[in-house]
Amino acid sequence: MNDKVQDFGAHDYFRSDTFVNDPYSYFDYLREQAPVVREPHQGIYMVTGYEEALAVYNDPENFSSCMSTSGPFAGCPIPLEGRENDDISELIEEYRDQTAFSDQLPTLDPPKHTEHRALLMRLITPVRLKENEEYMWQLADKQIETFIADGECEFMGAFAQPFAVLAVSDLLGVPAEDRIQFRKQLIAQEREGAGVGGVKDGEAQHSPLEWLYDTFSAYIEDRRRNPTGDILTGLAQATFPDGSVPEPIDVARIASNLFAAGQETTVRLLSYSFQLIAERPDMQQRLREDRALIPNFVEECLRFEGPVKGDFRLSKKPVQVGGVDIPAGAFLYIANSAANRDARQFSNPGEFQFDRENARLHVAFGRGRHACPGAPLARAEAVISLNRMFDATSDIRISEKVHGPPGARNYSYLPTFILRGLTHLGLEFDRV
Repeated sequence: MNDKVQDFGAHDYFRSDTFVNDPYSYFDYLREQAPVVREPHQGIYMVTGYEEALAVYNDPENFSSCMSTSGPFAGCPIPLEGRENDDISELIEEYRDQTAFSDQLPTLDPPKHTEHRALLMRLITPVRLKENEEYMWQLADKQIETFIADGECEFMGAFAQPFAVLAVSDLLGVPAEDRIQFRKQLIAQEREGAGVGGVKDGEAQHSPLEWLYDTFSAYIEDRRRNPTGDILTGLAQATFPDGSVPEPIDVARIASNLFAAGQETTVRLLSYSFQLIAERPDMQQRLREDRALIPNFVEECLRFEGPVKGDFRLSKKPVQVGGVDIPAGAFLYIANSAANRDARQFSNPGEFQFDRENARLHVAFGRGRHACPGAPLARAEAVISLNRMFDATSDIRISEKVHGPPGARNYSYLPTFILRGLTHLGLEFDRV
């Protein structure tokens, strides 16, 4: 045990690539000490317990989301030194506009977050989601047809990325003639590490979604001048809960955040679900034979290998979490991936069980006010993709020429402390 503690403690989770391929062993090591532990390298409080994660997510009164996607690593302009015993809520607001990604929904706090979140939910209605789902069944077939005859593909580029971008394009009503450009732009941003929460060359970009902001702002301004009754007109005419009309850029930012974050995380979910069925022919066969198992299989994928490793919070005042005293101005890292493997909540958490009864209780999409609004979209995309690929193939396998033979696979993962996912996935398949 002492050797294990010494080994894990010697590495900085946030600056080292030691745990890129396997963050779970590090999270298990932390949880063995306590569900809330202050790591020694950055002084960040690591929240690995399920109940403790919920406590922080559900407490915006004590924890700010102002730097949720970057933590202190994009620089912290807020003068926190010497304020450990104070209420720094007003100080956060004073410096908020100087923090990274300050214009994006994930970093907002109430009441502004409440207003903008309500605006977003007026855009993602059950009716719109249903219409979007019907479109995705056709979209999946069209995308599969682009590579199915080859008997192999690089799954991310051939299916996951274009499918995710085009699906969210439809949800937000992007004109059909513009969707190819959206696809090119978003995939290019992702490759450059410039998506939501992107950190490139060690420095976070303050506003990495300018192209989307400009494009959606233009759509909104046009539809306000020339309403056509389409989805973008609905976006343009949406109001805040008090009836006030948002500025075009406010609507554009909300749409852009959903667009970028939705496609990024969905691509990771799709890649893991297909990696798993390709590695586990027994599980693949069960799902092929009983498609009703697919939705819960997707939930267990989210629990076991969710696309977001963790999220940051900044404590506004002295508070206690999991029996640990947290001073004001401290950064906390809520490790979703760790909370989803807390044995107090999930029995045998390190074992993938596609029929796990409480799989849906995972926190892969966060929880509370900042729970991912695009969660229904991501779930539907995964379920539809699996169904349609099963319809088109009789077998799906990992490409040995890309990843090596069973027992000696070589997978590459995104080198970030926020996102969890493969960089590429080579598959082979037999067409029906």
